[in-house]
Amino acid sequence: MKDNYRKYRCCFTGHRPQYLKRPEDDIKVDLENSILAAVRAGCHTFISGMAYGVDIWAAEIVIRMKDQFPDMNLHLIAVIPFAGFDEPWNEEWRRRYRALLSRAEYVKVMAPCFSKEAYQKRNEWMVNHSVRVIAVYNGQPGGTRNTVCYARRNNVPIQYLPG
Repeated sequence: MKDNYRKYRCCFTGHRPQYLKRPEDDIKVDLENSILAAVRAGCHTFISGMAYGVDIWAAEIVIRMKDQFPDMNLHLIAVIPFAGFDEPWNEEWRRRYRALLSRAEYVKVMAPCFSKEAYQKRNEWMVNHSVRVIAVYNGQPGGTRNTVCYARRNNVPIQYLPG
């Protein structure tokens, strides 16, 4: 394995809230249970693409668990497609995003400015550095589908949560 740390890493992918077909609270419960299962399987570093919605919810759960259970030795890696990624968002999502960036052990920025390719590069980087993917997926086209397809092509196991 190129990245020896990969076997301890899990990444998230999922839709933004307006595309989800289930309540936020139900998805968060499923995310927390999936994170705990990943920890039991040996993962202690979690990678988030930091989009508003599922990515931020998952990262917030990791940080909360890290604070509540320091013996778990959890870590967060934030991978963002480009600098200024959060600028179009409302102030609440931007606040949450920035709070998570300040708590991440590592922040990876894929491009200095906007490009459509930066999103796919981010998704591929996350999969390439993970041993498993937790996907909140409703079958719709977009970045989540692209990430799931990339993980499948690269034989990275995916845990699907209904989106």
